[in-house]
Amino acid sequence: MARDLSPVVKQSRREGYALHPKAHKYLAKRPGIPGQHGGNGRRLGSKSQYALQLREKQKVRRLYGLLEKQFKNLFTKAAKQRGQTGENAMIMLERRLDNVLYRAGFASSRRAARQLAGHGHFMINDQRVDIPSYQVSIGDAIVVRTKSSKNDYFKILDDVSPKPSNIPSWLKVDRKKLSIDVKSLPTREDVEPDINEQLIVEYYSR
Repeated sequence: MARDLSPVVKQSRREGYALHPKAHKYLAKRPGIPGQHGGNGRRLGSKSQYALQLREKQKVRRLYGLLEKQFKNLFTKAAKQRGQTGENAMIMLERRLDNVLYRAGFASSRRAARQLAGHGHFMINDQRVDIPSYQVSIGDAIVVRTKSSKNDYFKILDDVSPKPSNIPSWLKVDRKKLSIDVKSLPTREDVEPDINEQLIVEYYSR
């Protein structure tokens, strides 16, 4: 399974956006672009439309932890669906199993959630799933495998990944039973508000 293993804090500085919970404090201390000639100056002034599109694409791709080919394929699929391509793509990103685990509070970051999913710790509708990109559907019942529930990670889940205060309404989470029920599909309002997906659509439409 291909992954982007570059430092997430460095990525966050490059995009000027916290791509990981731990990146917030580092961005506050070192807001400039990484590198010898980074500094804050390179963020000042006007940017070309292409630069804006590229940076937005990179920001969202890195936020959800996809490689370029994966990300482009997702937008290609989104364009074939009814509705707006950008909105379709963001909803598909939210429906990824690794994102669902992160949103439900079973992991402290999407990177950690991807590892949990890839190791096959979860059952979906009584079937073991080890594909982080798996698209959940309404009615899906996600639960930690019986064998995995004995793992130290899940025994101290509240310590390694405290329950978030903003679990989305489309998910029903039972931390005692280590289960997640998909009540409905996410909407655009469930995605981070400071994402401009139209810039990404324009980037791939060039």
